[in-house]
Amino acid sequence: MSPAHNKSESVNHALDALDRGAEPDRAVLRDAVRALLAELARRAPGRSVEVRIPPFGAIQCVAGPRHTRGTPPNVVETDPITWLLLASGRLSWVDAVAGGRVRASGIRTDLTDHLPVHPADPGE
Repeated sequence: MSPAHNKSESVNHALDALDRGAEPDRAVLRDAVRALLAELARRAPGRSVEVRIPPFGAIQCVAGPRHTRGTPPNVVETDPITWLLLASGRLSWVDAVAGGRVRASGIRTDLTDHLPVHPADPGE
């Protein structure tokens, strides 16, 4: 299997675990988070928003003014499970923000137009 395929499989395995009411294995969850972050960066290229999913990863994405030093003006942060649900379309951006599951600061942080990112478009 290619590394990209393995990463995609990790997303499916993590979602399957959640469907069973189980916590995904830490390594599977890590790989799933990173795969979904990479897909978001691919679909929304840019450097105006920093998306942080501690402790597994962070990316910069979304077109707009580039951030270079200090704390970025546009930051999205959430936990790995919430990110998995958002990125797979199982949780809406509006509900996640309203429920306090996502911390978003800055005028460019609404990711509604960029989510979900899973499943990845097989034609691309």
